[in-house]
Amino acid sequence: MLGFLTGDKVDHPMADAKQARAIIADLPADPLKALAEITHWLESLREARAFRVERLFDNIDVLDATAKSHQRKLAQDYFSTVRQQKFQESRLWTGSHLFWQTLSNAYLECVARFDAGRTGGTIFRKNLPVIVARTLRALTLQLKWILVRYGSVDPQVWADIGRLFQIAEASGFADNQIQIYPGVHGSGSVRQEFLKAVMLGVSATDGLSPMHQELAERLVAHFSPAFRMALQPGPGCAYGFDIAGGKPPFRIVGDRALPQTVRFFGAGDALGQLQNVEATIVETGAIPSGVHLGGSYDREMVLPVLRHLGMYWSDDLPARGAQRRPTATRMTVLHGMEEILRVLDPDNSDELDFSGADAADSNAESWIVENVSDGGYGAIIPAAKSDWVRVGALIGVKTETAKHWGVGIIRRVTRDEHQQRRVGVQLLSRVVIPVRIGKSGGAFASGPAAPAATALLLSTAPDSRGEVGVVLRESSYNPRDSLDMVVNNKGYLLMPSRLAEGGEDFDWAMFKPMARA
Repeated sequence: MLGFLTGDKVDHPMADAKQARAIIADLPADPLKALAEITHWLESLREARAFRVERLFDNIDVLDATAKSHQRKLAQDYFSTVRQQKFQESRLWTGSHLFWQTLSNAYLECVARFDAGRTGGTIFRKNLPVIVARTLRALTLQLKWILVRYGSVDPQVWADIGRLFQIAEASGFADNQIQIYPGVHGSGSVRQEFLKAVMLGVSATDGLSPMHQELAERLVAHFSPAFRMALQPGPGCAYGFDIAGGKPPFRIVGDRALPQTVRFFGAGDALGQLQNVEATIVETGAIPSGVHLGGSYDREMVLPVLRHLGMYWSDDLPARGAQRRPTATRMTVLHGMEEILRVLDPDNSDELDFSGADAADSNAESWIVENVSDGGYGAIIPAAKSDWVRVGALIGVKTETAKHWGVGIIRRVTRDEHQQRRVGVQLLSRVVIPVRIGKSGGAFASGPAAPAATALLLSTAPDSRGEVGVVLRESSYNPRDSLDMVVNNKGYLLMPSRLAEGGEDFDWAMFKPMARA
């Protein structure tokens, strides 16, 4: 243990050895309450000016170590529970984000006191690379928790990241291998911690669900030893970050002049390593043992994240799927499978070109559409609504000029400096048809199965593969089960083809239809 239990008289409870031990011993067993108390003590230490910088660091170190298990439990609870009540989700997020923010501020106070007067003894000077690396790691995790809620990042976060790297460069320890934390995975360098932060910043996490964002941050950390950094742009360095600019990292486009304080970086050899891991998972169905993701995940969870990161880590800009056209209209939005099915009651349908029921008595919201493409919409969300919005959510959509309800999936969520949220919506179908379905006895059954559930048919005719899309309730798709579909008392056999996507409350699947006699 570092020497926080001895030292000078300071008017703070943690200056006394007995009281400091009691503070640690008396922390609540509940992880959320314990982390809240640790956060409180970290803030109080930062404000206690009488502490010598060495003692300040010693106390922060003890609280940092004590918080590890509590923070891990909170993160596990947050990401492992698919559906949470808004109040509980907010408590878990606030507790985690506030801890990382306060921890980074506490370590920043150590750096600031040292940097202001170059105060501190030999032991502290020796620990300075560790303090800088820990601060960068805490800032990266603060960044992650902001992005998980699709929030806008305070420019001060980027300014602090840049300033810390400037200190490391100027002091000559940016590339030194150090033991940042105890344990097998605790070693690294300041440069590596810096690259984790900026690579997470350019990985387009606004296009990932919260759980996929958690995996993305873990994968960034795993591949970080292979990331590349240089003073000039080149292969494997597709991005730039001005360490004196206080602005987010950016992709290098064209050959415009940039300040000397810009550092160029990118995936480097990590892109090839990522692609190799992806190929291994596709071939074997298992996550390689050397890839540590902080938990056990199946291939269906990990592969989309690997593909997403591979696209944005490439030197080539991701291609846009369809041309956007500016527009100005309103769109009525239904949230989730159950709400869509409640409004689009199939018993109200007379024909396959079903136009939808009145949504006035539903929880429908009104969004402003600012651009449209063949593949979907870009929209602005009212500030006071839509706390449920996240990447991967299923929505019903109907513009002012549309006659019928459509259905889409939210693919991107961003928040600008005015805290106004914008979303990108992939349109699955402009006309969605509610239908009755049931597990089929097969093509040779005497008749269709009695319909036991409701689903959403996405088209009235098969595509070029002979398939139609159907959106089912969550976990309803089984590749071994055919379904009978009944529309207007007419039966169809749906032969399972593939699962296009599984969401929080839906399965989007493709079937090959056959009309029953």
